[in-house]
Amino acid sequence: MAKNITPFQSSVSAADRAGLNGHSGMVLWFTGLSGSGKSSIAAETERILFREFGVHTAFLDGDSLRSGLNSDLGFSDSDRSENIRRAGEVAALMAGAGLITLVAFISPFAADRDRARALLPRGQFWEIFVDCPFELCQARDPKGLYRQAQAGQIDQFTGLGSAYEAPASPEIRLRSDQYDIEACARQVIGRLKDAGVIK
Repeated sequence: MAKNITPFQSSVSAADRAGLNGHSGMVLWFTGLSGSGKSSIAAETERILFREFGVHTAFLDGDSLRSGLNSDLGFSDSDRSENIRRAGEVAALMAGAGLITLVAFISPFAADRDRARALLPRGQFWEIFVDCPFELCQARDPKGLYRQAQAGQIDQFTGLGSAYEAPASPEIRLRSDQYDIEACARQVIGRLKDAGVIK
C-alpha cells in the first residue's frame, strides 16, 4: 500500500449493521466448472434468502463483472487471477456493508480463492464447491462454450486448455449432478440456519 493512502474507518460498526439487518455480512463463494450450475444455484439461494428470510443480499456473477468492471481483462492465467482479485475486493466491501454476498465465478485457482477468503474475518467467507463431473458439464454446455472451445474459437478454456483446481476442503460441497437447483440451494440455506447466520 502506498504511504499516502489511509483506509477510511466507518463510524458504523459491523455489529451496528448486523443489529439493523438481523444478520451479519458474509460472502458465499460458489466455484465450479462452467455448466456445473453455480450461477443458477447461487441465484436460487439468493431468492430464498431474500423472499423467505428477509435477508439483505448482493449477487456477483462472473459474466456480469466481465461486461463492466473487468471488461479490460482477458483469459490468461494472470488476467483470471486479477478478475478474481477484483471480485474478492468488491465482495468484501459488500459484506462489510452488512450484505450476504453471493459470488458465482469459476475461479479456477485455489490461491485466488484463498486470497479472497483472507480479505474477510474468519468465518465470514464460505467456499461452496458446485461439484459436477466434467463430462456432464460438457454435455450440458448451456452457453455453448465447450463447443466453441473444442472448435478452437476459445483459447485456454477451463477444463480443456486451462486447469481447474477443485477446493480441497470447502465449507459446502454441492453435488449438482445428483440434486436439482432448488435442492442444492436448500442445502446452503440449511447450513446457514445450522450456523445461526439466519433464523
